[in-house]
Amino acid sequence: YQLLLQHLEADVAVFEAVGAPPPAELFHALRWYNHIKSYEKQKASLPGVKKALGKYGPADVEDTTGAGGDSKDDDDIDLFGSDEEEESEEAKRLREERLAQYESKKAKKPALVAKSSILLDVKPWDDETDMAKLEECVRSIQADGLVWGSSKLVPVGYGIKKLQIQCVVEDDKVGTDMLEEKITAFEDYVQSMDVAAFNKI
Repeated sequence: YQLLLQHLEADVAVFEAVGAPPPAELFHALRWYNHIKSYEKQKASLPGVKKALGKYGPADVEDTTGAGGDSKDDDDIDLFGSDEEEESEEAKRLREERLAQYESKKAKKPALVAKSSILLDVKPWDDETDMAKLEECVRSIQADGLVWGSSKLVPVGYGIKKLQIQCVVEDDKVGTDMLEEKITAFEDYVQSMDVAAFNKI
């Protein structure tokens, strides 16, 4: 009988500590809660003195149910906050350093200049055109981003030869339209200009 009373006292102590019905999915706990609640009128008449909740646990096991009650001590121990702040500041500092290094490296790195290699066919009026003078006129064209290369005379028929000349241009500065305009401006020697080959470098 005494053992039964002890069990009932323990049930009442836990019932009061729980305070509210468990959720429906914990059906065993809910059934126990409703069962103990049905004895609510009789619990005041139970003999003996109700013990602390932790005293109803297994024998020889230390009662720790009240160990976490000192909120002041809990507030003094910050297990995560300060470390996270330090890590956050450290991560921020490292990120800023790496961004600065990247920007510095990018600024020092020379910008890639888009260039093209162009082979031009420059045709004279006839076989009596002075081809040496024609080439001299073509090479006299100077512009930022334009470099003249090798050249040769190529027969086109009836004793006429065309000037085939190589040049390298920076795409943003020199275009084929500009070259054609300047070359055909030597109208005493040049009949026309064509692009024989165009390759990006």
